[in-house]
Amino acid sequence: MKKPNIVSNSSCLIALDNIGMIDLLRQLYGNIYITGEVAQEVGIDFDSWVEVKSIKDRNYLKLLNDMVDLGEASTIALSIEFSNSIMILDDLKARKLAERLKLNFTGLLGVIVKAKKKGVISSVREVLQKLKSAGFRISDKIEQEMLKLAEESTDA
Repeated sequence: MKKPNIVSNSSCLIALDNIGMIDLLRQLYGNIYITGEVAQEVGIDFDSWVEVKSIKDRNYLKLLNDMVDLGEASTIALSIEFSNSIMILDDLKARKLAERLKLNFTGLLGVIVKAKKKGVISSVREVLQKLKSAGFRISDKIEQEMLKLAEESTDA
């Protein structure tokens, strides 16, 4: 089976860039796709492993944008245009919409756990600490769940 196209929204890119770990995405997925709307939201220069794609169906984008913010709407629209994709999406409203549309998605925390399981990082706990230090909010309950999934001790 062909490897899925990874389509990222801005929150994951911004959070990883804030802690100097954006390359984790390249190491994990090889390359990812973003929309021009997401590139504008993120506001950093990307290396060649991040490909900016335009949405073909602008009317569909407008329809989605009535339900979620433009960045999320463009991410969902691009994911639909690919026949095989997984989105990196953290916004709850956008995730609920993606669920209703039966689209595949994960979030930043899912990416971090996958990075640990693939040996890209050695500690989920360390990455979560960096994210929290940079202002990313993670509930204690979610943090404990992530540590369990990563098979790391949940004792602080």
